Amino acid sequence: MMLAVDAHYQAARAQVAGVAFERWSSAIPQAVYLSRVTGAHTYVPGQFYRRELPGILTLLQEHALSPGTIVIDGYVYLDGLSTPGLGKHLFDALHGRTRIIGVAKSPLSGIDSCHALLRGGSRRPLYVTAAGLALAQAKACIAAMHGGHRMPTLLKMADQDSRRHWSGDGKAASGA
Repeated sequence: MMLAVDAHYQAARAQVAGVAFERWSSAIPQAVYLSRVTGAHTYVPGQFYRRELPGILTLLQEHALSPGTIVIDGYVYLDGLSTPGLGKHLFDALHGRTRIIGVAKSPLSGIDSCHALLRGGSRRPLYVTAAGLALAQAKACIAAMHGGHRMPTLLKMADQDSRRHWSGDGKAASGA
């Protein structure tokens, strides 16, 4: 199983969504998981992981998820090679047992053009970084994800689902 994750914040509350899928080309998720986290850290530039990581770990724990690969909306390495970002902190928290692919919409200083990936008809690239697999393999995985637009369908779904209201049982109110 693979998992695309994203989080949405309102004050100190986070809503984290995980969209599970079996194949990179999947258009429809296998399942959608939602978790709430209270006491979320405020955003500190360069320390985005402090805000996002607890929510992702809560999602994995609450739903007993052990994906082989997690796709995040963000960076694994902030400079593409060695400065840890959210994805590297997640990789380490999972003891290197889960591959992490970061998909970012904006380049950071130090991100080389080798991380750029054009999808669909977009002229604006995504920026891919990874831990646990080679950059070329990570880019091929993201390129193979379903969707004719810049953002892969299931990563966009994780973003949308993290913004939706849900019932108290952790399932999407829309029935997803």
